Amino acid sequence: MAHGSMSRLPPRPDLAWTPDGAPRSVTCDDVYFSRDGGLEETRAVFLAGCGLPERWAGRARFAIGELGFGAGLNALATWEMWRRTRAPGAVLHYVSIEGFPLERDEAARAHAAFPEIAALSARLLDQWPVRARGAQRLWFVEDGFTLTVIHADAQVALDGMTGAFDAWFLDGFAPARNEAMWSASLMQRIAALSAPDARAATYSVAGAVRRALADAGFAVEKAQGFPRKRERLEA
Repeated sequence: MAHGSMSRLPPRPDLAWTPDGAPRSVTCDDVYFSRDGGLEETRAVFLAGCGLPERWAGRARFAIGELGFGAGLNALATWEMWRRTRAPGAVLHYVSIEGFPLERDEAARAHAAFPEIAALSARLLDQWPVRARGAQRLWFVEDGFTLTVIHADAQVALDGMTGAFDAWFLDGFAPARNEAMWSASLMQRIAALSAPDARAATYSVAGAVRRALADAGFAVEKAQGFPRKRERLEA
């Protein structure tokens, strides 16, 4: 499912930190996760938005694709829910694309705001992907959880992937500040990599995002948003 290795180091993110400890992209003028509770936002926007955990109940295998790995918060929240609710012996494949990877110490600083996932955070940080282009796979055997992080441009990474994903977490920075992460060509490629009953979720309700998803074949609906946002998208 993953893209092969590539040369050159990926670019560093231009980071700043909010007073409450959240990482912020100076370039995109956007935070990596909600100041009103990043874990709760992940659970509401992405997990519930993709019908999880109900849709993986009884499944021997489930695959999630993500645009925007960031500090790994969505992956941690998903892992935590998976290990509590998965069928015996089931495996979750989580593949995430990140063009501007955080260093381990930066991720650790971001995770410190969420003590409830401290144990999983420590396990992830022990294997935190190095800053190199291409795919790196982390395998947490006892939990049936594989995490593949691809450091690459999103379009390049998607073009190099195969498989049929059951859910997509679209978590790039806001479209107005990071237009390339929401392009029609990306959504078309996501549709091509999707299982027949795949779902997609995002915090963004921008018109261009709605149209790109709809044009790619997704049935798009607005849903109740998380604090500070009135709405979110499910597809």
